[in-house]
Amino acid sequence: MSNETYDVVVIGAGPGGYVAAIRAAQLGLRVACVEKRPSLGGTCLNVGCIPSKALLHTSELYEHAGEIAGMGIKVEGLSLDLKAMMAHKDKVVADNTKGIEFLFKKNKVDWIRGAGKIAAPGRVAVTGEDGETTTLKTGNIIIATGSAPATIPGIEIDEKRVLSSTGALALPKVPKHLVVIGAGVIGLELGSVWRRLGAKVTVLEYLDRIT
Repeated sequence: MSNETYDVVVIGAGPGGYVAAIRAAQLGLRVACVEKRPSLGGTCLNVGCIPSKALLHTSELYEHAGEIAGMGIKVEGLSLDLKAMMAHKDKVVADNTKGIEFLFKKNKVDWIRGAGKIAAPGRVAVTGEDGETTTLKTGNIIIATGSAPATIPGIEIDEKRVLSSTGALALPKVPKHLVVIGAGVIGLELGSVWRRLGAKVTVLEYLDRIT
């Protein structure tokens, strides 16, 4: 794909990037979408809203199953299989990302695997996992690189004891006590999941209200 020429190059295949790429292709333009993840969909589909909603749903079912005895419905031997719950979450993610791959093929959008950067006007350099760099020529560049978790100075996110939202979606066991810094949507969703599964959850928020 070295020195290929496109009408549009999109950097980032999250909800903003892949939708823009597909729509541009539907309008008759030759389009490439650069993405460094091994799957399409960006943070939202891979480690954001889709997996969190899957865990919210299954954890809610688990919590309700433990409450219905008082309603006259007995559930014998109720237990949590966290590994199976995580596998279900991963399947939901895979089904969604494969759906985007299908739409790319259907609309003839080229998926360029690697990390992209604007090298010059009308030039996007893409570095693959093997270290090789490909240059794409284009008349239009769409930047849709998304965001990354905010960090606290002096504290390393190791995804074991100190977690980002990504790590909190893939814990191997239910923690005894989970402290969530930030009472936004992501923090409260993940706090709700682990509280339903048995963890004590404490939420810390700087503001005087939940936003």
